[in-house]
Amino acid sequence: MRKNVQKNKRKLRNRKKLKSINRNKLRISISKSLNNMSAQIIDDRQKKTLVSASSTEKSIKAKNFKKIEKSTVIGETLAKRAKEKKISEVYFDRGGYKYHGRIKIFAETLRKNGLKF
Repeated sequence: MRKNVQKNKRKLRNRKKLKSINRNKLRISISKSLNNMSAQIIDDRQKKTLVSASSTEKSIKAKNFKKIEKSTVIGETLAKRAKEKKISEVYFDRGGYKYHGRIKIFAETLRKNGLKF
């Protein structure tokens, strides 16, 4: 139970800090489970999801990737879809997750593929 409380505090603290700094940018939000990961680019002003990618999509799920490989593939597909929608600058909302492992690799993949944050 204590772990969940700490995660929620970290999530709220992180989001509050990011929203005060980045008012005119779109937000990349991440959610992950034990086996899957998904990410969305969200416009907070209109409250709409513009682009999304997930490891539960048929094209990604058909190939048996390991967890870290899934995060790189999801990062590449999200960056490609963002380029199609002409999105280049965003801010990275990692939620309650620490910046290491799959989250870090996902963020580095996005940066390599042209998103600025």
